[in-house]
Amino acid sequence: MIKAIFFDIDGTLLSHSTQSVPESTKLALQLLKEKGIYTFIATGRHISEIRDLPLDDLEFEGYITLNGQYCYNKNKVIYDLPIDPQDIQQILSFIDQKPFPCIFVEDDKMYINYHNQAVETVQKAISTPLPELGDLKRGLTYPIYQVIPYDITVEQEQEILQQMPHCQYTRWHDLAIDIIPKKGGKQNGILEVLKSYHISLEETMAFGDGHNDIDMLKLVNIGAAMGNAKDEVKEAADEVTDDIDHDGIYQALKRHHII
Repeated sequence: MIKAIFFDIDGTLLSHSTQSVPESTKLALQLLKEKGIYTFIATGRHISEIRDLPLDDLEFEGYITLNGQYCYNKNKVIYDLPIDPQDIQQILSFIDQKPFPCIFVEDDKMYINYHNQAVETVQKAISTPLPELGDLKRGLTYPIYQVIPYDITVEQEQEILQQMPHCQYTRWHDLAIDIIPKKGGKQNGILEVLKSYHISLEETMAFGDGHNDIDMLKLVNIGAAMGNAKDEVKEAADEVTDDIDHDGIYQALKRHHII
């Protein structure tokens, strides 16, 4: 019996072709709530970004944000895992030498050193305003949970990772990557949430479409890739449902007699 379901946002709950959550998905979430099944967001996004998305009328039991680095419900922070301060010092020195746009993500705010065309392109693609400008050196005194470089080549990825040996990355756009602790990831956040709720992996399901969803889909009992997912995500999933704009979530839940 499924007791908890985890949902990615972009391309899974939120369609960027319609800039909205499909009505069938809203109905599915309501039916899950009525049946007492916990629903959780599992996203690379920050809480401030989530507030700006058209998700206001949706209710979730909790949130796994920043690719598993900051997990909470309405009552408490369940789990958090900041980046090693040494890695932050080294990436700051690297940016001083070879500047590129970069977001630093704290628990309650996120900020970027500067904007350029690449940042504008990426933010438009994910239906999100430009991040506020800020001094990245705040990262020397405040915990940083995620670093998001923009406008970098594959070669630069490796240079950056050399500066951050305690971290890993996932590319979520041709022009942007997420950097998080090696021990992090959506799957790690899910395990911490399940521990808090006393739910077993056999009682879980997840929906996703992006590269940062692969470990999550492999972890849960039923990992469903959206029809619009990347090929490597589909290969990692237990099943592939229809795409977001053709009722993919609703259909999968009906197929498994969950709703």
